[in-house]
Amino acid sequence: MAADKIQHDLSEGVETAGPAAGAPPFDLIAPETPLCGLVFSSPHSGDFYPPHFLAATRLDSATLRCSEDAFVDALFGCATELGAPMLRARYPRAYLDLNREPYELDPRMFEERLPEFANTRSLRVAAGLGTVPRVVADAREIYAGKLAVAEAMRRIEDIYKPYHAQLGALMDDAVKRFGVAVLVDCHSMPTLFARDPALASLGDKRPVDIVIGDRFGASCETRFVDAVETKLMEFGYAVQRNRPYAGGFITEHYGRPGASRHALQIEVARGLYMDELALEPNERFAILAEHLREALSELARELRLLADPKRLAAE
Repeated sequence: MAADKIQHDLSEGVETAGPAAGAPPFDLIAPETPLCGLVFSSPHSGDFYPPHFLAATRLDSATLRCSEDAFVDALFGCATELGAPMLRARYPRAYLDLNREPYELDPRMFEERLPEFANTRSLRVAAGLGTVPRVVADAREIYAGKLAVAEAMRRIEDIYKPYHAQLGALMDDAVKRFGVAVLVDCHSMPTLFARDPALASLGDKRPVDIVIGDRFGASCETRFVDAVETKLMEFGYAVQRNRPYAGGFITEHYGRPGASRHALQIEVARGLYMDELALEPNERFAILAEHLREALSELARELRLLADPKRLAAE
């Protein structure tokens, strides 16, 4: 499936919002009629690289795109079919990471002192992966020189804050309509390997296809995670829970089960659906997308059951 075809198929029913100059911070793809409390977020699939950013980087475009969750918004394109909205980023993770606190900033990157409210000491900042990242994959430095603090603040005001304001509004609306909201935060990951307990004595490892993160049970009710995990395992995928990805800022911030707001993160191995070197979808793209649709349909069913148990009992 060609990349331009995928993007074209997602373009219907899209609302955009953002600054007058450049690309908007996000696209909101909404169903005609909301059918359940699901909300989808794709914060790392953005692929609009501003000219001023490309002029400031020391890296080529292929290297910059190593941090992209390429085509993930299309991979989870079942959202509107399930009667749920999807919020997708337009700017890439290398430019601004929406899955961070708003002001996780590395003082080494900037010409001036950062404001006192900036979080300069998180583990993510230390790794160069703050709100405005310093590095991409394999710790490769993004910028040829230092940035002005005002540039970081502009990205946060123009892109980060509108995205999260919209995501918060979608969660509020889902709770208002259905009494419960479940945020599905959509991501991709490089190919991973985990030690197979059955073969531990031999030191063998197996590939990890999908990681579901729920902050070790803190961000999402277990039955919602179980519904997705069970179906994916039925299809034969090797699924891990919380290891090595338990969920980032979005999962932690929006997942408050006690307030009927749940959040889970789904990381899909890129090799399952794309050629990672050519950055093109492969022949398994449509198969995986269908399997994700079926797994997330189970989650939607759990939510409908919660909202109207009598109606679903008759199905």
